Amino acid sequence: MKEASGAGAGAEDVGSSSVSNICLPQDEGTSSSEMDNTECSETSSELSNSERSAPECSKKTSSTLDRKISIKKKLKLFSRMATLKDDGTVVVDIPTNLEAASLDLPSENHHNVAFGGEPLDSSDLQHRPPMQIVMLIVGTRGDVQPFIAIGKRLQDYGHRVRLATHANFKDFVMTTGLEFYPLGGDPKVLAGYMVKNKGFLPATPSEIPIQRKQIRDIIFSLLPACKDPDIDTGVSFSADAIIANPAAYGHVHVAEALNIPIHIIFTMPWTPTCEFPHPFSRVKQSAGYRLSYQIVDSFVWLGIRDMINDLRKRKLKLRPVTYLSGTHAYSNDIPHAYIWSPYLVPKPKDWGPKIDVVGFCFLDLASNYEPPEPLLRWLESGDKPIYIGFGSLPIPEPDKLTKIIVEALEITGQRGIINKGWGGLGNLEESKEFVYVLDNVPHDWLFLQCKAVVHHGGAGTTAAGLKAACPTTIIPFFGDQFFWGSMVHARGLGAPPVPVEQLQLHSLVDAIKFMIDPKVKERAVELAKAIESEDGVDGAVKSFLKHLPRQRNSETVPTAPPSTFMHPFLLPVKRCFGIAS
Repeated sequence: MKEASGAGAGAEDVGSSSVSNICLPQDEGTSSSEMDNTECSETSSELSNSERSAPECSKKTSSTLDRKISIKKKLKLFSRMATLKDDGTVVVDIPTNLEAASLDLPSENHHNVAFGGEPLDSSDLQHRPPMQIVMLIVGTRGDVQPFIAIGKRLQDYGHRVRLATHANFKDFVMTTGLEFYPLGGDPKVLAGYMVKNKGFLPATPSEIPIQRKQIRDIIFSLLPACKDPDIDTGVSFSADAIIANPAAYGHVHVAEALNIPIHIIFTMPWTPTCEFPHPFSRVKQSAGYRLSYQIVDSFVWLGIRDMINDLRKRKLKLRPVTYLSGTHAYSNDIPHAYIWSPYLVPKPKDWGPKIDVVGFCFLDLASNYEPPEPLLRWLESGDKPIYIGFGSLPIPEPDKLTKIIVEALEITGQRGIINKGWGGLGNLEESKEFVYVLDNVPHDWLFLQCKAVVHHGGAGTTAAGLKAACPTTIIPFFGDQFFWGSMVHARGLGAPPVPVEQLQLHSLVDAIKFMIDPKVKERAVELAKAIESEDGVDGAVKSFLKHLPRQRNSETVPTAPPSTFMHPFLLPVKRCFGIAS
């Protein structure tokens, strides 16, 4: 499991469950067999045209995908491709008798530019009527921080912005001048779950109640965040548009109920592509990259479908949905903006005009930061240090990891800064002159003082290190951190990523030696200059504004589409199973 785009190396050494017998949360009051029958019956009417849309497969595969075979049996083919490992990741393995061409995955070759479609003139953006915009953001501080920058820029365009996120970040949000509304869920609990399970998917049955409660609290707090008055001031609020990250889960359904436009903005790839797999998957063949997004999506849906439908029926007054009806998530009809630099990961050629890669989004915290005198004196007393920290992520054995860090610095003759974070790093047995332990310091200031950085690979931390021209080694804990680790290493900007549970003294020593190579620094400086030319915050805002409808009324607003809007997203899977589009 060394790279997000790897061939599943290391995944086989842990236990696993197939799609068909995975232990996932079950619907309350609905058995899995009942749901299977519902979903199968909902698509059975499409089979009459399957001959026209079925791909040309090998002879053996063709018999498997024959239209006379029931949907339920065809879905077993889907289960053959996916295995949920005990660490919560999904391994995708295309059967040898299913040729790559038979997957019939569309691969449109769009222009490889940051923005799709015609860019709006700045004057067009300035004359947008003022809107009330709610941002529904779930995650850690690193997930929230870019949206503060985006929200402040939207304010500059004359819009009222409410950032709805976890209560832990209330002061952080309000001190920037944005309005705040609390969402459910505890980011510390969520982060601990993600570290243990490597993603959204539970590794063991004992984890299910924890995650279900967190997700339910989040989902049922979304609608009030869009329409309820400010809790502290009582000032009324009614959202005209939604910006959300996918971890909010129910955001699309709330947009559908309120009949308002929604824009997805995220720090990791969530749109199917043939160029790299879903960050929460380990894919053995490149032919399965695009399919991995549908597979992970189906796993998540199995775990949350009852809560989503409970929200739709009880709070949103909408009809319930099933996975194959295509209404539980979002498709190419909903615009997306990905906030990473196209110089690091270019926009895939098979992403359409409603999907933008806009650049990293930085929140300027350094300008108002006054570093403590002891830190300044320590920095001035020797060579630039190497930063080592893992932000707000819990660390299973912080004292053991601290010892490894200190020994690696000593062996390589480097000075180091250890960030305590939420994980409790930096409890030294005895003080070391070459080690400085600190609490949170703005990365945009601190990384400029460092020669290299070692961290967990959160998108924001990765961006800050690269902007500061720091060679970077990523020690991933879960999810997209493996993806960023592989992307950074592929550019020659850092050592290969080492999962935190596999980190040993020798691997950290090797990583430090890799980063202090002058050639690595040259590549980091080159990328930093390219990033400096971007304005990801403005790119995200313009992406949001350019995809808004010209006229905002009930007849022309492209809200979360009706029950067929997932069809483009599910089309590759349906074709694979011989189901008509």
